[in-house]
Amino acid sequence: MPLPPPRPLLFLDVDGPLIPFGEAAREPLTHEGNPLLGRLDPAVGPRLLALPCDLVWATTWWHGANDTIAPRLGLPRLPVVSRPEDDAPAPRGLHWKTRPLSEWAGHRPFVWLDDEIGPVDRLWIEAAHPAPALLLRVDPARGLTEEDFTATEEWLRARSPRSPR
Repeated sequence: MPLPPPRPLLFLDVDGPLIPFGEAAREPLTHEGNPLLGRLDPAVGPRLLALPCDLVWATTWWHGANDTIAPRLGLPRLPVVSRPEDDAPAPRGLHWKTRPLSEWAGHRPFVWLDDEIGPVDRLWIEAAHPAPALLLRVDPARGLTEEDFTATEEWLRARSPRSPR
């Protein structure tokens, strides 16, 4: 019997999606070092873990996301996409994460939750990535919303193998 295909990936940014910047954001705590950490919603961690995908940090928090963010959300240590060593200039309008995320994913489908996704990123992924991808721009003023979770879950479930009954 052939092995099932690998699960899709979910690339997760921190600033904007998990730490919102708008007035609707949770009040920051001022006694824990970084005052923005109080804007993290602990309910987001279990929601992310329930998605049918493998989570990967795609953030300039780098490995610090595992030390600082993950414990506050109840997430395990996650792999981290690093900035490319060569740091070659990207085409105008292409986010520096776009090519590394596609390379990391290989032939796997992926979701990218970020507040800096633009039209050039979408065009590049559509033309260059060999599998389906959902690039979901999260409103940084609001962070991840119910609508974002619904869109992500529906997209992922449409790509997950059906379990036998």
